[in-house]
Amino acid sequence: MKIAYSPCPNDTFVFHAWAHGLIPGAPKLDVMYADIDITNGLAASSQGPDVLKISYAALPWVLNEYALLPCGGALGRGCGPLVLSKEGGGDPSALSGRRVGVPSERSTAYLLFRLWAAQNVPGGVGEIVVMPFHEIMPAVRDGKIDAGLVIHEARFTYPSYGLTLMTDLGSWWESDTGLPIPLGAIIARRSLELSSIASWIRASVEYAWANPEASREYVQEHAQEMDPEVAKAHIALYVNEFTANLGEDGYAAVRALLGRAADEGLVPEINLDALNM
Repeated sequence: MKIAYSPCPNDTFVFHAWAHGLIPGAPKLDVMYADIDITNGLAASSQGPDVLKISYAALPWVLNEYALLPCGGALGRGCGPLVLSKEGGGDPSALSGRRVGVPSERSTAYLLFRLWAAQNVPGGVGEIVVMPFHEIMPAVRDGKIDAGLVIHEARFTYPSYGLTLMTDLGSWWESDTGLPIPLGAIIARRSLELSSIASWIRASVEYAWANPEASREYVQEHAQEMDPEVAKAHIALYVNEFTANLGEDGYAAVRALLGRAADEGLVPEINLDALNM
């Protein structure tokens, strides 16, 4: 079975057991490691893998071929994307007409940013520059862009780049809706046995929690030069109760995000009741 997910610690932690043949009855995985911008594009193509990790913001474009699975993804509280700048602090008006780096035009981070900017940035931002998320903070530091929208472990490491927090989009979303932030979704082709795939993913999550040291080498191998303590904090933040089961709050958060975005004309309208598997 072909699967694509990022090399980030939360994904490698979640899928370690399945990828290493530790889940009874689960098929062997052919794993592709790719940035979220790439997996979003793969899902929208006719050649996408059987299972993928994508942004929730990309769901409306792929639901004809893929179904949202109720486990394995990234939702939570206190884990939202950040808008960072070299100067300017927390004044959103400083972004008016400026160049902002984002990790993907169909990322949840960018969708949240657009919803927030519509309310808070007079006249709107200037140029949007799409780049791999690990290049964004150096680009802000070096003055190549005026601000950056960052995700993942950047929330732990941005001070080391001399950057300041302009806004925490997760905190904005949570205070506005009372719901967790839907970040990354796991999807599978509708032609497959979805309940079985969901059960294998959930078993892989449970194995990871029961054997936290088992995945350490795999996580660090793909996290490149990330400090082990940062990787550990990353996993603790993004692998949570919603990873095992979206539940009522998880589905409500997804419906709220995509419903608001559709109302603003940012994504195609979908049947929100059809999100449940």
